[in-house]
Amino acid sequence: MHMKNIGGQAVIEGVMMKSPSNWTVAVRGQKGDIHLKKEQLRPLPRVLKFPLIRGVVALFHALILGVKAIEFSANKAYEEETEENLGKFSIAVTIAVSFLLGIGLFILLPLYATKLLGLAFHNISTSSLLFNFTDGVIRVFIFLLYVLLIGVWKEMARIFMYHGAEHKVIHAYEEGRELTVENARGFSPLHPRCGTSFLMIVMVVSIMVFSLIPQYWPFIHKFLSRVVLIPLIAGTSFELLKLSARWKENPLMNLMIQPGLLLQRLTTREPDDAQLEVAISALKEVLSLEEKHAR
Repeated sequence: MHMKNIGGQAVIEGVMMKSPSNWTVAVRGQKGDIHLKKEQLRPLPRVLKFPLIRGVVALFHALILGVKAIEFSANKAYEEETEENLGKFSIAVTIAVSFLLGIGLFILLPLYATKLLGLAFHNISTSSLLFNFTDGVIRVFIFLLYVLLIGVWKEMARIFMYHGAEHKVIHAYEEGRELTVENARGFSPLHPRCGTSFLMIVMVVSIMVFSLIPQYWPFIHKFLSRVVLIPLIAGTSFELLKLSARWKENPLMNLMIQPGLLLQRLTTREPDDAQLEVAISALKEVLSLEEKHAR
């Protein structure tokens, strides 16, 4: 049995892998052993699988799994450094604060900066298209700067290495190769279905969607409308990401995915063999669960 819709996520000293019906996390402990967590996914109602809606659901679902995966990985990776496990509440608070910071950094700050530029450049303040284009360019710039800065952090650099390991192992699986460190090592750490590419698509789609917001609206209405439109942008971006993976051999589509692949060069690093081993463990486990589920 071979599945194309295998996804993953790098976590603290490990990798999470997700199949249609199951998900697993493999984490390297401080003693060198690999810890595994595995769970079966609950099937979604048919109505939540429709285009656009499924993108929002996938994003929300990824957030929930991400919290669980990070909780497990943090507890196992640092189990000898702390006697207390990270609780679900503390991680949920961290996620909530991160979400609010994201709203402030990637929506409120670009919008306010564009408003200030509009005071200096009259065309920006009078043209909806130019206003929202400027807002989008500033948002992309802030995002790139953010990724560059967190990449300097040593712990985040290791997560980026596990990110590369996740992609290499998925490439090996999709090419029908045996899941070994030697086979995975030769593949690219970049992947067209990566969440980083998704974020780049979100940036582009947001410029187009936000351009529909009237320029004469008050600042607070512009800000709130951007927050309300997040689900629409997420759903549309998800569909475009799926199309880019399906039609990656098409020259036009290949050209469109290049910005996302370039951005991945900032969020992935070449992994070592030990990290590839962790990613392989996670993928093998989720495939094994999927085979049991199919019987």
